[in-house]
Amino acid sequence: MPARKTAAKSLRQNAKRRERNRAVRSDLRTQVKKCVKATEAGNADAAREELRLTIKALDKSAASGLIKKNTAARRKSRLTKKVNKLAGAG
Repeated sequence: MPARKTAAKSLRQNAKRRERNRAVRSDLRTQVKKCVKATEAGNADAAREELRLTIKALDKSAASGLIKKNTAARRKSRLTKKVNKLAGAG
């Protein structure tokens, strides 16, 4: 048990934030997987739509500090390359 009221409050806040971050990170990973799956399936339109949603999720996560800005940029770049390669081939 924390010794001070402020320490107890920090504990509560950290627990809330940890749960929220876990949920958002999980949703982000799921969205990235959806985009990769659509790309691998060879459906260019579905892949483009999933890419749009994934970029939005990555930007929101980077803005809130869940992931770093450069990490978001790197992931967006790699996914965009995959989708563009599919669009060029199809």
